[in-house]
Amino acid sequence: MTVVDPGVDPDLDPEDGVASNPYDPDESEGAISVIRRGIAASPELKRGVWLTAAMGISVALGQLAVPVLVQRTIDQGGLSDSGDVDIPAVTRLVVVVVAVVLFAAVANWRTQRRLLQRAEETLYRLRTDAFAKVHRLSVADHNDTRKGILLARVTSDVEALAQFVQWGFFIWVTSPVLILGMLAVLAVYSWPLAVVVAVCFMPALPLFRWVQRRQLQANDAHRTAVGTMLSSFSEAVTGAAVIRAYGVQTRQAEHLQRSIDLRYRTKLRANRYMALVFVIADLFAAIAFSGVLVLGVMFRDQLGIEAGELVASLFIVLLIAGPIAQLSEVLDSTQGAVSAWRKVLHLIDSPVDVADPVPGLVTPAGPVAIEVEDLSFSYRVGPRVLDGVSISIPSGTNVAIVGETGSGKTTFAKLLCRLADPQEGSIRLNGVEIREMSGTSRLDTVRMVPQDGFLFDASIGDNIRFGRPGATDDDIAHAVDLLELGWWVERLPDGLLTEAGERGSNLSVGERQLVALIRAALADPGLLILDEATSAVDPETDAALTGAIQRLSAGRTVVSIAHRLATAEASDCVVVFDAGRIAQMGPHHELVQEPGIYQRLHQAWIGATR
Repeated sequence: MTVVDPGVDPDLDPEDGVASNPYDPDESEGAISVIRRGIAASPELKRGVWLTAAMGISVALGQLAVPVLVQRTIDQGGLSDSGDVDIPAVTRLVVVVVAVVLFAAVANWRTQRRLLQRAEETLYRLRTDAFAKVHRLSVADHNDTRKGILLARVTSDVEALAQFVQWGFFIWVTSPVLILGMLAVLAVYSWPLAVVVAVCFMPALPLFRWVQRRQLQANDAHRTAVGTMLSSFSEAVTGAAVIRAYGVQTRQAEHLQRSIDLRYRTKLRANRYMALVFVIADLFAAIAFSGVLVLGVMFRDQLGIEAGELVASLFIVLLIAGPIAQLSEVLDSTQGAVSAWRKVLHLIDSPVDVADPVPGLVTPAGPVAIEVEDLSFSYRVGPRVLDGVSISIPSGTNVAIVGETGSGKTTFAKLLCRLADPQEGSIRLNGVEIREMSGTSRLDTVRMVPQDGFLFDASIGDNIRFGRPGATDDDIAHAVDLLELGWWVERLPDGLLTEAGERGSNLSVGERQLVALIRAALADPGLLILDEATSAVDPETDAALTGAIQRLSAGRTVVSIAHRLATAEASDCVVVFDAGRIAQMGPHHELVQEPGIYQRLHQAWIGATR
């Protein structure tokens, strides 16, 4: 883990203090455009949308029955000229309204149920699509993006959409209908009063628009800050042992505190605009209510309205304030959802650098001949890592790649696996351009055993089975016997059923590497790439690993990233990288006699081992 200097956060934009990364989209895109793209990417939202909208409208119309009942009760049934209450007329009106309200309640329940189902289907699709895209990104994308940022895209950003698709969408459907419907009823009673209400609320529209734009910017900054915070948390949790070992708890706590503080400040800024939205809604609702009350009382005869109509008009103004307040409230969640939606869609829509052709070419089984010509590669940020690399490796050759840190040897190995594509040059395996190979053929042909030997939280047998999904227990046993590691499996508490733990925490470093080698043996590739799989282990495990690698390498082409020069000594050919280029190449016994990088590295290694 890298301990970050508490004075400077490399992911913060100096202009606004908000973390930036390659997967923050263009925030100038409008909310309507984002919603359109989101609906287009989520067909579940469109399924049965007209039925859902009709049910939502029936809910809105059901609420209109209450002020109409008030007006009818007062003016047409509630009071006669003699002052007596017309009980039968009131009863009939109440029965009708109760029936309408019950119908609206059932429609409301059905609508909410449909929306919740559509919401979960939409979130399910977004999660799966986002996770799938993360695993299709090239090594350049993963190298340039903090893991916590990608984690935020597929977790917290997707969750931010939940409230909108579950509740906000319903409000946006019903509230405008309710507002327009109530204004229409008010116009029936007195169109001048309806005009007064519309005029009173009209200035709120540009204010809402002004707030909406700034609120969207604030929520964009907040979602970005959440990603930065999650990234910091992930780094602190996974690197807890290193933090304690080096006694940098205070330093790391300061780094975490800055990310938490950034999230806190961006959320406060977004909340200020949310609070302003409520104030605007309440203010103009009070102005409209006062206007209707004063004009209705003072000009009742000129307007030609009855007492019940005036009371109903005041009732309607109060009811209009409700959906306006709901729209104001949902506006905040909508802004957050739009911001999160934009980021998730940007991830899903981002181009894939490494796309397997369909159907693609197939290479024959067996040892692989490698032809690399004028290979150049650079990550999105920084200089070239590889520059004009050309090399020919015959099939069945054991090649060791050596060089100082940052020389490009590991990147070269990743390109051989097609974890990324070069900007220039080509890689041919058995005469087939790697970019033209089918994904299945490439995976059958090339496998890489990384230095860290990553394991999943599953049994050792299941971890081995990742080498060839669908492999039987007999296949796994054959791979274990091939590497002569049965003795090690027998020492495990539950054999192959032993749980590896999260990231292989139940096993030692060497044991994790043994599992990775058995996994590679199960895959049976023609080209095996080893990223120094014998580093950082005890002598007994080192001997087991060395023997397993020798047996695994038999009959294959092997490319080893050699951090220890004992690996280079045992290879057929040594390739020395320096600043992204091949500086030397040849057998160990020749290179060690030539003045140059390899001789210097070998002498330093000999001196360190004495």
